[in-house]
Amino acid sequence: MSATLHVIFGPSGAGKTTYAHAFARREKAVAFILDEWMARLFAPDMPEKIEYEWMVERVGRCEAQIWSVAAGVLATGTSVILDIGLMRRADRARVREIAEATELPLQFHYVTAPPEVRRARVAERNVVRGENFAIEVTPEMFEFAEGVFETPEPSELEGAVISESA
Repeated sequence: MSATLHVIFGPSGAGKTTYAHAFARREKAVAFILDEWMARLFAPDMPEKIEYEWMVERVGRCEAQIWSVAAGVLATGTSVILDIGLMRRADRARVREIAEATELPLQFHYVTAPPEVRRARVAERNVVRGENFAIEVTPEMFEFAEGVFETPEPSELEGAVISESA
């Protein structure tokens, strides 16, 4: 049985987590959602004003643990879905290199939506705090993420599944 590493990426508020959960149910795969891990492990200790260094260190720890557990799941022949940010091209290239080095089948999924739709979704999620709520994303955090996200080049999207929501 061949397992596939499915990697979800896109800008903040695009619907990545919703997509990942639905895809996992449909494909009988295991989804690893970075925001959920961060919320469960670190939200109770989060400083009132989030410091970049504090956040980056914990994201790194979560990513390392997610990769460790995901490797075990993949070894059983079960596909894995990663929603771990991958805001920059270099981050996505690193995942591609890992998959190639381990001869793991890789499928990227690019989830996107117009900025005004994403901004409204994030604002609503902050209020409703429903199924996909992990941590509050302030307008400042959203704008920061907008500045970090690097839109994929066409070559990055070759073979990718593209999901655009309005």
